[in-house]
This record gives sequence, structure tokens and C-alpha cells, in this order.
Amino acid sequence: MRHEFRNGERDTPSAQPPRRATDTPWRTEGVRDGEGSGAPQRGPWWRLALWVLFGYLVAFGLLSLQDGLVAPPQVPYTEFTDQVEAGNVSEVFARGDSIQGTLRQPQPLPGQPPERTYQQFTTERPTFAQDDLLAELERTGVTVRATPVVEQRGLLSNLLISFAPVLLLIAFWIWLFRRQQNLLGGGGLLGGARKKPVDPETVRVTFDDVAGIDEVEREISEIVDFLKDPEKYRRLGARVPKGVLLAGPPGTGKTLLARATAGEAGVPFFSASASEFIEMIVGVGAQRVRELFAEARKRAPAIIFIDELDTIGRARGGVRTVGGHDEREQTLNQILTEMDGFSGSEGVVVLAATNRPDVLDPALQRPGRFDRTIMVHPPDQEGRAAILRVHTRDVPLAPDVDLEQIARTTPGMTGADLANLVNEAAILAARRGLEIVGTREFGDALEKVQLGTARSVVLPEAERRRTAYHEAGHALLGMLQPGADPVRKVSIIPRGRSLGATVSTPESDRYGYDERYLRGRIIGALGGMAAEELVFGVVTTGSEHDLETATRTARAMVGRWGMSERIGPVSVLPQEGDPRAVASDSMLAAVDDEVRRMIEECYSAARDLLREERARLDAIAERLLERETLDEAEVYAAAGLPTAGREEPAVTS
Repeated sequence: MRHEFRNGERDTPSAQPPRRATDTPWRTEGVRDGEGSGAPQRGPWWRLALWVLFGYLVAFGLLSLQDGLVAPPQVPYTEFTDQVEAGNVSEVFARGDSIQGTLRQPQPLPGQPPERTYQQFTTERPTFAQDDLLAELERTGVTVRATPVVEQRGLLSNLLISFAPVLLLIAFWIWLFRRQQNLLGGGGLLGGARKKPVDPETVRVTFDDVAGIDEVEREISEIVDFLKDPEKYRRLGARVPKGVLLAGPPGTGKTLLARATAGEAGVPFFSASASEFIEMIVGVGAQRVRELFAEARKRAPAIIFIDELDTIGRARGGVRTVGGHDEREQTLNQILTEMDGFSGSEGVVVLAATNRPDVLDPALQRPGRFDRTIMVHPPDQEGRAAILRVHTRDVPLAPDVDLEQIARTTPGMTGADLANLVNEAAILAARRGLEIVGTREFGDALEKVQLGTARSVVLPEAERRRTAYHEAGHALLGMLQPGADPVRKVSIIPRGRSLGATVSTPESDRYGYDERYLRGRIIGALGGMAAEELVFGVVTTGSEHDLETATRTARAMVGRWGMSERIGPVSVLPQEGDPRAVASDSMLAAVDDEVRRMIEECYSAARDLLREERARLDAIAERLLERETLDEAEVYAAAGLPTAGREEPAVTS
């Protein structure tokens, strides 16, 4: 149930406009409208219109000719009346003075050779005719129809029918083109159309927006200086690094730093995630890489930024490679080829970011590709305070808000974590109807970020009491262990997946840990389980996370950090892969025995120490049952221990 917080970070989100499906797989900044489109030039629109009109006229003419060929022949009205009197007309249809009809027996067509006959006909009744045509038709038994004997298309029908094939072809072409774009990620077989460059005034960031990583800014400022004044370096025969690799944990601001570099230099910025180059069809990724580098050369001086480079830059072959991926390797080879094509005078710099520099292909990190690797670490206390000042520039703060104090209580947090903390505090203030964000909102936001959102769960009294002793065991051992991190907060309010939590953070940033401190961490992690066994004589499932933490720490101490006399100063357990590839089965069995021995010793020490300090354990538990949440001062007061300047008692073993 114990939560301890170290370096859990995320990449700092950057304000970038959403992309449409027809966009290129990269985004641009600092490119004026109309530049960098790179779209293929098309002919004048009227040529296409002429071809469409020509096709339409041909289709209309063919349909009209077809209607003329199949239309019934025109006969004189006198011929029609003769056939009526002879009783040879079977049916007629009249519309106005136009009459269509059918003969019972075919007759020679007037004015034509005798062998040419007709059976269907059309004729026009003269307006001056005075005959009683209807009576004559009825006398001879002619059927008078309400519909035409021969259906003929009109002018509008011919227009629509003749244009329908053209419309179908256009609709099919549009559907095929969109389907191709969806399958290939919007790039098409040849890359597709370019997106409209974004407005540089709305997205440009500079080093003023970056804080907490001053040493990285100083190192990368050489790139900015070169892009601003390349002649200063060329006169001395110096060339700018072709590539700069930004490596570090998530959330440390690698992407923001790359954008700030381009903004500070005032050059176009092309950014893309490495995964956006990978497609199902082999060759598409390499084509997109070629387009991206070609576009950057056109707009030089410029910066290309590739995020998550390890997606396509993993080492080819080796134990870390599972199976093969021709598309990924072709894309990587294309990047290597493009970077080899730089002479150093184009003014194009490639920046890349990765969380896993250890898995990158060696060809990427050799001089001439990514010449320089810059490690971006989580900020220290001063850096966190500077980051908080950046993120609170647009947040109205109450006079009692102390950003320095907040920075001291957030060790291990990255820029992304601190931005999220400020946002959560602002959301709480808005929810409470406040006009400014105060210390209380920051405290509640930090509690929510560290412990999780409180759940509306009503625990039975027995479960609640057992949880109180569990967390009291964590807290008391954390306060009594020599060199242990101070206890900041203890709570038995269910949050997230746990029924309670104990937060311990150091007074200042720590970068290395000795064996004494790590054993104290294991003892503290097992404090909840030891307290439950001491008070209630049971062990519950609530200790699952504690056991995982203790086992993980002990295995690292024994198998990676050389903190076991039996194993010695050797590294047995690799960070990745099967440990049997680097160690024998007997050595791994010895590691397991040492881990078990270390955890059993720490658990015994935790039980003995809690047994000796049972009165303080009961006092903390009773106070927790009364208040549910105790801050640093309250929990130390409940235990009867000073919060500062206390002597470190010896650990009972």
C-alpha cells in the first residue's frame, strides 16, 4: 500500500495544431504561407475542363444518334388515315397533334423502296383537320393508349445519361485516392499533398519558455549561434554537428527544447515522430524521409526534429531485436544516407529525442551522423522552481503561494509533472469558484497527483483499523530508519488501487544510494506487513505492492549493484533480456538465495523495531482512525518524534 515517488516522467506536451489525414507525417513551424509546399505543379484548370466538356459532347452526340436510329419513321397524316380506314391500325397514342401508333400488318413506307416497310410510326395531325378521328378509331377497334407506344428520352434525360459515366469515374477516382491516403497514413504512394504551414507567430517558443535545464541550454546554444551566424564558424573551418541526440527520461522537455532551439534561431522547424514513417507497405517510410530532408534543404537553414528515434533506430540484429522488419530497416538506412549527404554547409541540423539511447544502432551515433549526445535529466530543486515560475505566468496566484516550497516537496518531478500539478491546482480553484490559486489548492493537487483520486468506498471498521496499522507501520519505520526519507503524508482514504498511502520524499535531491539507505527502504516497505502480523496475527493481500517493491530493490542490490558479499562486485542481472545469457544457473540460484536472505533479515528487523515501538505504532494508528489523513507535522507529533534535528537510532537486527 505504500507509495514512493521517484522519477516517473512524461514528455512535455507541445501546443501543435491537429493534423488532417491528408497532411504529411511531419509538422512545420516558422515557414511562411506558400513556402515549403512542395506540391507537384498541375496544368491550368481549363485544360481539364475542356477534356471533360469534349467527353460530354461525344457521349451526348452518341446517345442522340442512337435515339434517332431507333425512333419510329415519320409518315404523312393521309397515310395514317388510310390505314385507319383499312382497319390496319392496332393502337395509338396522342399528345397534342403528335400521334404515335402501331399497325397490325407492316406496310411499305411511302416514298421508299417497296422492300422497306414500317409497323410503328409517328405522324402529325394538321390543325385544320375537321375529321372525327376518335370516332373513326373506335369504329375500327383501335386501342387508344395513355402511354407512348415508343418511349423516347428527352433532351434533359440525354444530358443526364451522357454525363453519368463521367460522374461515376470522378467519384471512383476520389474514393480510390482517399482510400490510398488512409492506407498510407495520408502520404499516398508518392507522398501526397503537403499541409499548409502553420502560422509561426502562434507556435514559436524560445529559451524563455524552457527552464530547469540550464546546462543543456548552454550546450545546445552553439547550434543556435551557428544557424544565426554560420560565417563565423566557416571562416575557421568549423562545421556544425550534423545531428544532436537528446536523451533522457520522459517528461524532461526534449521536444520543447528542440522547438525552442528553432525558435531562438528563427529558422523553420520540421518535426515528426519516428513511428509516423513506418507503414505496412515497404518503401513508404524511406520515401517520406527523402521528402522531409528535401523539404528542409529547400528551406535551409532549418532544423529537423525526429521524436522517439528508437522506434526506427534500434540496433539491427543482436539480442534486443525480435524478428525482422524490412520497412523499419529501410527507413533507418534512408536516414543514415540522408545524413551522410550533408556537407555541413547546407545549414540543416537534425535533432532527435529518445528515452532509450542504449538500444540505438551504433551507425546512428558515430561521428558524422549524430555527432553529439546531450543528456536531459530531471530538474533539481532550483530547476523545479524555475519551471513552476514558467508554468504559473498566466495563473493568478495567492500571496501565500511559495513556489520554492513546492519545489522542495516535489523531488523527482519533471517539467511535465510540474505542468500537470499547476493545471490540477488551477482546475481545483475554478471548481471551488475562486479567483486565485492558493496554497491549499496546490496541496490538494499534489495529494491527488501523488496519491490518486479519492474513492467513495465505505470500509468496514475492522478493515479500516487494519489499514490504519498498515500505514502506521510504514510511517513509523520511515521515521525511525537512519537516513530514511522524511514522512510527508499518511492517509487511510482509499485512492486509486490502494486503501491507504504513505508518502516519503527526501529533504533534497538524491542521485546515489548506499546499501544502508536501500536496506532502510526495504525495511520501510515491509513495515505494513510486519505491523499487520504483529497486531492482528495475519498477513493480507494489501502487502502485494510492498513485497514487489522490496523484492525489486533487493534483486538490484544483489544482482546489479554488488551489495552482497556472497555474489561479490559483479553484475549478474541485465536490465533487459534473459539473465541466463550472461550468468550460469548456479549463479542465478545464488542470487535468489541472497535476495531471500536479505528480505527475511529486513522483515525480521521491521518486526523487532515495531515490537519495541508498539506504543508509537498504536498512537499513529489511533490518530489516523480519528483524522484519516495526517501531514508531516501531525504524524511526527503523534509518534512523539521531532520533525527536524532528530538523532538516528540504531536499527535493530
